[in-house]
Amino acid sequence: MTRKTTPRPNNPDDFEARWRKHRILVHLGQVLIGVGALVAIIHWLAHLEAFGPGQPPGWLDLAAGYPTGLVLVIAGAILAGRKRPTAKP
Repeated sequence: MTRKTTPRPNNPDDFEARWRKHRILVHLGQVLIGVGALVAIIHWLAHLEAFGPGQPPGWLDLAAGYPTGLVLVIAGAILAGRKRPTAKP
């Protein structure tokens, strides 16, 4: 059974819609910060040989190690540090 609903008008002045979008982007930023920290911690543990003997290959060390973790943390901080929307744009 299909239920027909009328779509909400796309009103740029809708404060609640801007607030929901803001919260989604802030939460996405927080997730990116966590993923970036996890990448950096796993890379550090790989250098400590916690996952077995041997170091990560050179290309992996340059591409997927600390730089990737740092980029993810910075991107997440930019999103998570968004300014709150105000009632009047």
